Amino acid sequence: MSRKLIVALSVLFIAAALAWLLSSLLRSSAREAPTAAEEFIGRSLRAWSIPSAAREAKNPFVASPELLDEATHHFADHCASCHGNDGSGATEMGRNFYPRVPDMRAGATQHRTDGELYYSIHNGIRWTGMPAWGDPDHDTDSWKLVLFIRRLPQLTPEEIRGMERFNPKSPAEMQEEKEEEEFLNGGPAPAITHEHHHPEK
Repeated sequence: MSRKLIVALSVLFIAAALAWLLSSLLRSSAREAPTAAEEFIGRSLRAWSIPSAAREAKNPFVASPELLDEATHHFADHCASCHGNDGSGATEMGRNFYPRVPDMRAGATQHRTDGELYYSIHNGIRWTGMPAWGDPDHDTDSWKLVLFIRRLPQLTPEEIRGMERFNPKSPAEMQEEKEEEEFLNGGPAPAITHEHHHPEK
């Protein structure tokens, strides 16, 4: 096979691969699952985008019952709507993002450094549903969340259920609680029953 033919075939192969990738990236629907190639490229780009100093940063906090309790409450209140109390991402919102919300109990998250996890929480991830969190200059909460993320694979069913009381409540649920409290204090019986829509676990 001549050198010119090899070059021509290589160019055609690269052009076809780029055309396929571009067509995948330009799809407007978030319903289709990302392909393995898209996931690989996305993870690689995310890894390359994190500065080495940030990747190697050490968590200034050490896990303690008090800090883990604080981080658990914070996660249930701020993160569970998308990630689930168990970190699986198996929530209505998490399943419908594109790319999908990851299972943070799995190796793809657990094998990342503390600095990488912090950087992703604090700065968010472009072209995904992950926003930036915390004060831009002094963000201790995100470091504490890293401690909680490390615990996700060991959470017990009882611990996961216990987080439900810290999950955000809808206006209907808050109204129901108010009516129940008024009833318990001698007020009228609640007029209607509201459906509960806690984040899925």
